[in-house]
Amino acid sequence: MAGFLDKAREQAQRGLAQGKEKVGEVQAQRAGSDLLRKLGAAYYAEQRGSGSPAEVQQALAALEQHIAQHGDSFLRSA
Repeated sequence: MAGFLDKAREQAQRGLAQGKEKVGEVQAQRAGSDLLRKLGAAYYAEQRGSGSPAEVQQALAALEQHIAQHGDSFLRSA
């Protein structure tokens, strides 16, 4: 009986770890999408004359940092 409980506990812990990993991936994708949206808004504002090149560069730098940490898979899932 103890062996069964140990296996069940191990499987539950593995499932919990996989769930946490998936949540982390989803959060990173959402953050990447938000940064991409902010870059687009900054670029649009710059082109319309109400934004600045510095805002575009700041948004681009934030996006590049996110890609360096989490990859660019969110770019293909849109």
